[in-house]
Amino acid sequence: MRIDRADSEAELLGPPISNREIVKVVAGDFEVRCAGNAAEIDAAQALRYRIFYDEMKARPTPEVAARQRDFDVYDGVCDHLLVLDRRRGEGPEGIVGTYRLIRRSAAAKVGTFYSSSEYDIRPMVDYPGEVLELGRSCIAKDARNTATMQMLWRGIALYAYHYNIQVMFGCASFPGVEPAQHAQAMSYLHHHHLAPPEIRVRALPNRYVSMDMLPPGSYDARRAMARVPPLIKGYLRLGGFIGDGAVIDAEFNTTDVFIIVKTELVTEKYIRHYERGMHDKD
Repeated sequence: MRIDRADSEAELLGPPISNREIVKVVAGDFEVRCAGNAAEIDAAQALRYRIFYDEMKARPTPEVAARQRDFDVYDGVCDHLLVLDRRRGEGPEGIVGTYRLIRRSAAAKVGTFYSSSEYDIRPMVDYPGEVLELGRSCIAKDARNTATMQMLWRGIALYAYHYNIQVMFGCASFPGVEPAQHAQAMSYLHHHHLAPPEIRVRALPNRYVSMDMLPPGSYDARRAMARVPPLIKGYLRLGGFIGDGAVIDAEFNTTDVFIIVKTELVTEKYIRHYERGMHDKD
């Protein structure tokens, strides 16, 4: 699924760094903001490499393996959201978490959104108003806790508020490439959290794996939910929906599902929290 392409290929050159001050929250030793220079983007890509390839055993291309950085063409057009532990450093050395944020205008520079290789994303492309693709969620192993994830979500909420994002979407993953191992969890998501028809994205026909593996009532819903990965649970708590069908991503050693989140509840929750915090400091 392609969208209107940017006129100039030169726009692909160099990372955008103008959004550093759009998102900036400091809470104790932690800070969330967009990357401000190439060194910070490089550090985020290095973190992604360690998690995806060293820890999760994804299969790197020769170029990715040579650089030991997770990167592709979208890294030159997106915004890189960062969480920094300032006890480790104020710049690249402090980065413990990252998210990749791709707006409609950024995707246009490449010609499509990243997730279009797995899903028919027309409902997202045609959605009125601004949309945002979330991807490459990544947190360092020794910082993988609720506080770090909350900082990332506070950053996403502020970013969405600034750009008036209406819907956020992207792929989230189960570990491994054997969907049957996740039959209970995937069936539960299909039966209880399937997106409404008007925004329901479906896996591409040649990649479609049914999530409706078990009949409703044939499994314990609480146990099934307990087997859903934490990131997907987080999206569901924010009112998120699941697309139709899973996709096996052999390169990243994952089985992906499509996530759709309307931003109203997200921005209201986190903006209200942030503004209350600002008031308390005044």
